[in-house]
Order: sequence, then structure tokens, then C-alpha cells
Amino acid sequence: MSHHTLDITDLSYTYPDGTAALSALSLHIGHGESVAIVGANGSGKTTLLSHLNGVLLPTAGTVNIGGFPVTKQTLPQIRRTVGMVFQNPDDQLFMPTVYEDVAFGPVNMGLPSTDVKARVTAALTTVGALELSDRPPYRLSGGQKRAVAIATVLAMEPAILVMDEPTAALDPWARRQLIELLRTFTHTKIIATHDLDMALDLCERTIVLANGSILKDGPTAEVFRNLPLLAQAHLEQPFSLQNCPLCSKSMGNNTL
Repeated sequence: MSHHTLDITDLSYTYPDGTAALSALSLHIGHGESVAIVGANGSGKTTLLSHLNGVLLPTAGTVNIGGFPVTKQTLPQIRRTVGMVFQNPDDQLFMPTVYEDVAFGPVNMGLPSTDVKARVTAALTTVGALELSDRPPYRLSGGQKRAVAIATVLAMEPAILVMDEPTAALDPWARRQLIELLRTFTHTKIIATHDLDMALDLCERTIVLANGSILKDGPTAEVFRNLPLLAQAHLEQPFSLQNCPLCSKSMGNNTL
């Protein structure tokens, strides 16, 4: 079975304070798919992603990555397979230099120094940040931090790339650079986001969450053209699919 596949069966999760975050959720994501996870705040997006590499473990149900169940015993294998990019890059950047941050995972895998250097160089080159190797992370811009956080994950050579709100707090140029970068990846990609235009750009499939359950799972363009569904999920249609009132008015005047 491919390590790039994900199977979730009847996943439920309740936080220690009694908050039910996920309820009997089931889905399959195949090799090489790019899937957006969307929903309003509190719909369960981050909680779902946190189960994909064992940050959280199910209250009930199962999560399988390439046929391996996500359990305390399998976490080392799972975390080599699933690379997680957190919403806040500062949660992943904690070493004195960018190089050391990107090298941290390979070093802890026990790789020889030559292999570590090769992985760090390749990962930073991929995200266009090789020149930042000697910089302390706190001196990076938001876009640079995001790129380096992705590099820390790529250096582990994961089969599945999981990202939580990757375009959050990025300026328009940095956002476009990130989208173009993600477009080049052949990984299985799972992206939780409020940026529905990015989802439309990158993901052929979208899963809509509401109250910890799947409200809709289907082709992205079809999902985002379903206005009653978006309203039910408390989502706005992507800007690129909305009609421009000024343009429509102008076109109307031209027909008179």
C-alpha cells in the first residue's frame, strides 16, 4: 500500500474540557491528491490535521497512513511519512540559525552529516531560501519564515504534506510565491485554509467541515459554486468566482 494514502474511519475527538471537536468523521485521500479542508472557525480543521501526524490521538475511530495506524507506538514512522507545517511558523523555528532549524529533523533521524547537509541544501533551494541559511529566524519576514518552515518539513522527505493556514498573514506577493511553490510539489497535499481562492488554485478536491463533521466532499469548483452550501458552512465564495458589480453594471450600460 502506498505511504501517500490516508484513511480515516469514524474519527471522533473530544478535548479534555468536554468540547466535542470531531464526530464520526470518515474519508480517504489517495496518492498524489491535493485536498483543501475548509470551514468556519471552530469547524474542526486544525483538530483534524492534528490527528494526521499524531499531535492528537483519536477519542474513537482510527487514522491510517499508508496502512499504518496512528498510535503512540507508530509515531516515529508516521512523522517520517507526514510532514506538518503549522499555522504559526514560530512554532517550528526555534534554533539559532535557519540552517540548524532545517537540519534539526535529519540530524535527529541519525543521518550522517553529509546527508544532512544535502537535505538542508535541497530543501532551502526548493523554497528559494538558501541565502538565508546563516540568518537567525527572528530576523526573517513572515513570508521567509513560512518558506523556511516548509523547508524544515521537506528536509524530512515526507510522503504527505499537511499545512494549516499556509497563507495566513502573508502579503500578496509572498502569498503568490507560496502558491507557485506548492504547485510544484508532487506530494499528497492536505491544506486547511480560509483562503478559498488558494484552494481553488491548488486543490482539485475540497472537504467542507461544519461542527466536526463533513458537510461536503467534492470537486473544488463544484463545491465553491454551491452558494447554499457555502452559506450553511458560513463561508464566502472565492473572490475569483464572484461577479464584480462594477463590471456587471458597466457591461449592462454598454448594451443600452
